[in-house]
Amino acid sequence: MGDRYRFKGFNICLLKSIAVFLHPPFIIPAPFIQNLHLAENMSRNPEVLWAQRSDKVYLTVALPDAKDISVKCEPQGLFSFSALGAQGERFEFSLELYGKIMTEYRKNVGLRNIIFSIQKEERSWWTRLLKSEEKPAPYIKVDWNKWCDEDEEVNSETASDDESAFVNQDSESSDDDGLLYLPDLEKARNK
Repeated sequence: MGDRYRFKGFNICLLKSIAVFLHPPFIIPAPFIQNLHLAENMSRNPEVLWAQRSDKVYLTVALPDAKDISVKCEPQGLFSFSALGAQGERFEFSLELYGKIMTEYRKNVGLRNIIFSIQKEERSWWTRLLKSEEKPAPYIKVDWNKWCDEDEEVNSETASDDESAFVNQDSESSDDDGLLYLPDLEKARNK
């Protein structure tokens, strides 16, 4: 990397130039340089969209061209995700979900996002996604395209339409090009 460092949008070469102009024998302290390296190696959080049904939670991770995807589901409700982005940067997050979940999950990997379907241990509607009552992190948002209110959940036919976006837990989908699943409108019109 040499002499150039970036930290929170500041170009260190520019700072050095200004410092040299003001005080000729300027040296950047070693702890500052070490903190710059730590900041460059830190992971980032991808945007996470969520929706639910009485029996499952949907998490859509917006991360184009994700590689080395690693997911861990624990029964007490801990969901952990990590992956590499298109430029090799690390993205990760952990969520302590509102209720208990099954450890098996289904995923659909597309070019622009990864969609997870996580089975709830008990059929119920959660009042929120996370166990904590605090405001969720800014990267966690409601997926209004998949959202369904408790009184709108009708029959198993709607649920099966949602599930057709998933092939199986470890498969990668190539025909959806990373787009969110949309139901067949022609089929719905003919009913």
